[in-house]
Amino acid sequence: MNTKYAVNVENMKVSLSGKEILHNISWKVKRGAKYFILGANGSGKTTLVRTLLGYIWAHYGANVEVLGNKYWHCDVNEVRKLIAWVSPFFQKTVEGATTGVDVILSGKTGTLGFFRAATSDELEEVKNLLVSMNGLHLANKDFLKMSSGEQMKILVARALIANPELMIFDEPSVYLDIAERENFLRIVDRLAKERDDLTIIFISQRIEDILPSFSEGMILKNGQIEVEGQRDEILTSTTLKKAFGVDIRLIKTENGRLWSVVE
Repeated sequence: MNTKYAVNVENMKVSLSGKEILHNISWKVKRGAKYFILGANGSGKTTLVRTLLGYIWAHYGANVEVLGNKYWHCDVNEVRKLIAWVSPFFQKTVEGATTGVDVILSGKTGTLGFFRAATSDELEEVKNLLVSMNGLHLANKDFLKMSSGEQMKILVARALIANPELMIFDEPSVYLDIAERENFLRIVDRLAKERDDLTIIFISQRIEDILPSFSEGMILKNGQIEVEGQRDEILTSTTLKKAFGVDIRLIKTENGRLWSVVE
């Protein structure tokens, strides 16, 4: 067991319905790192996340350690309590008249609803989280009547209230318009810069989503690691052409963001 790494994976293969999806993945993420995973649709990103969360199991012989816990030798349900998974998937699973406060508080129990009276301390914690994201007006709003951007704010607060050690953003901007995406990315950027203790893995298929605060990462292609390393070394026109199969020209803005133009 290695506590230096938030993620320590060796020789990991994963199959679904008899088809191998991930091939010989060996990968480490240090605790406190701000790490990105970039890849096209079908590259294996979602399967990788579900394996880290223990919803899918790797082939026998792999070593899968998350936050110092070696899978097959630990209680995965306890490990999940240390991981915050922020995904648009949750936007589709919350049902009924549930307020922003209820959804946030559900992060404390790992459910999709909060089924007891909140304490005054818990309500104050929710308030502080919403204030930090300019979202206090969402406290009593019906979650299902919120915009996609508002829902993502609530889901980030839901994740943070659980005091996670590892936070995984799984294609969080997929349903957001341009303004919502930029507002959301500002929240992510602030978290990345202010929370040295928190390991963050940001997963996307969009190059422009990979903020400069994410200094290292990898590109997945066809279930394999195409390239891994420092951000500036792997986000190049050459590597991106191999990953996405098109000629890409990169434009770098003054703040370090990269924007892609297909030639």
